[in-house]
Amino acid sequence: MARSALTGTRIRERRTALRMKQADLARSVGISPAYLNLIEHNRRRVGDELLGQIAGAMAVDPVALSEGAEGALFDGLREAVAGAETEGGAQVAGLPELERIEEFVGRFPGWAAILAGRQARVNALERVVESYSERMAQDPFLLASLHEVLSAVTSLRSTAAILVETDDIEPIWRARFLRTIQEESLRLSETAEALVGYLDDLEEAETGLSSPLEQVEAWLSARNWHLEELEEATPPPPEALITGVAELASSAARKLAIAHIERAQADARALPLEPFRAAVAELGMDPALLAQRFGAPLGAVFRRLATLPVGAGAQPVGLVICDGSGALTFRRGVPGFALPRFGAACPLWPLYEALARPMQPIRAVVDMAGRLPERFLTYAICQPSQPGGFDGPVLMEAMMLILPPPPERTPGERAIGSSCRICPRGECAGRREPSILSEA
Repeated sequence: MARSALTGTRIRERRTALRMKQADLARSVGISPAYLNLIEHNRRRVGDELLGQIAGAMAVDPVALSEGAEGALFDGLREAVAGAETEGGAQVAGLPELERIEEFVGRFPGWAAILAGRQARVNALERVVESYSERMAQDPFLLASLHEVLSAVTSLRSTAAILVETDDIEPIWRARFLRTIQEESLRLSETAEALVGYLDDLEEAETGLSSPLEQVEAWLSARNWHLEELEEATPPPPEALITGVAELASSAARKLAIAHIERAQADARALPLEPFRAAVAELGMDPALLAQRFGAPLGAVFRRLATLPVGAGAQPVGLVICDGSGALTFRRGVPGFALPRFGAACPLWPLYEALARPMQPIRAVVDMAGRLPERFLTYAICQPSQPGGFDGPVLMEAMMLILPPPPERTPGERAIGSSCRICPRGECAGRREPSILSEA
């Protein structure tokens, strides 16, 4: 469809570039020069048939005359108007007239380009802010570093306040307070230096990945999520597997990768590949039966199923892991099951249900409603651990295994939610609304 306010301008510019007289062009398409003059000055609408004849006479695509190169300008200006409609929640008066946007671009192309460029810059800055906001909310390394900084600053402030406000401090306590200030100052300096180095690594790497977790996921995805070196009798050290890996651009990502390798190596020892493959072929993808067969924790079976080599299983397997705060620490998706990057948790409801019910396995069917509705079988479990020993803090970790479901629904399954519990409009997970069916 022709853009009436600008098509004539494009026709005139193209004819002038071809050094073609107005009378010659009018004669070739069977109209009068006066009528063509009105068209070129955007005073007459040009129909599709006549536009095609004019384009043919000038050997140009009709789309170049009807749309031209101003499409990006139109989009940028419309975005600017949309952004100006509300500022601070209040309606803005005197908004531009959208119906005259083509006329504005045609008469003032320079100003239109400047405004569209500024809007593009605003959009880019907003994406940067969103990226840093996501890092602040979900990046485990950044969260831990900021916690260390705040903790050290608080300790320094309180210790210094005691020294300043108390006159009769015994020498032994004064020495202890001074030693605390020295230790906390060193901790603050080291943490700040590591944090600055981490942010610099992200900026210099230019990988397009905004967090260490995404970098590790990109590396594992390139390896098809399976590290075959760990299946050897004497596997190489973890550092050897990540040397020179482009995806692991930051030191934090390399630390996460080493932790993943060490855990995967332990899973490989507990669940040897060939016996585990044979058990999967015999028992299917039931993690409880597999855990019972090998005497292994359910979490190890979840991770092993999700990292089997290509061809080891008849169906793709996804896995999502979160820590006790609900932050995702591992994501391997499957086709059709959109995993949220941050925040939106609707399709992961079984995962957070398990987090609220530690040591109680959950089996649920998740319906992903969309243009092509799909159904997935999920298993979830939350298991506590005490890496610091019996007297250490208890850490919670929840996992959710994602499988295509069996053809028939298991007896006893019931619908416990027909729409998203978090955003009723289904604005999460690729705008798909999940409903969850769980065993009664």
